Amino acid sequence: MEKHQIQYQTVRFNLNGKDVERTVDVRASLTDMLRNDFRMTSVKKGCEVGECGACNVLIDGEAFNSCIYLAVWAEGKRVRTLEGLLGPNGELSDIQQAFVDEAAIQCGFCSPGFILTAVEILESGKEYTDDELRKLLSGHLCRCTGYENILRAVKKTMYQRLRKEAPQ
Repeated sequence: MEKHQIQYQTVRFNLNGKDVERTVDVRASLTDMLRNDFRMTSVKKGCEVGECGACNVLIDGEAFNSCIYLAVWAEGKRVRTLEGLLGPNGELSDIQQAFVDEAAIQCGFCSPGFILTAVEILESGKEYTDDELRKLLSGHLCRCTGYENILRAVKKTMYQRLRKEAPQ
C-alpha cells in the first residue's frame, strides 16, 4: 500500500489591501484558508460546490466562488472579502448601506456574496437593465428576501454611482 503524502505550499497574495502569506495544504479551498487562517468570517460555507454564492469573493476584481477555488491559485492575486469594503473607521460602503436601506438583508447568510458580486457589477461603471442585473446576480441563492430588495439595492447604488436618476 502506497503511503499518501500531504503537500504544502506557501501562497503570497494581497488580502483586502494588505500583502499576506500562508503555507497551506495544496488541496485546501480559498474559503477554508480565508476563514481558518485569516478569520474572514464573511466568507460563508454554503453548498461547497459552487452553486449558492455564499462564499463569493473578488479576485483581481472578478467575483469567484471561493469554495471551488484552490487557495494556492490565489498566488500573486488581489483578494477582497466583505471585510475589505469597510471604511477606515468601520463605516459601511455605499452598497452595504443600500442593502440596509432597502431591507435587502434578512438572515444575512447570503448577503456578503451578493454584495461582492454587486461590487463587481458597480465597478464596471456600466448601466444595466433590470434583466441584466438579475442575470448577473443569478449565481446566488437566498431563502429569505425574494431577491427584489437585493435588486433594488444594487440598482439604487448603480444609479448613484453613475450620478443618474433611477427610472420609475
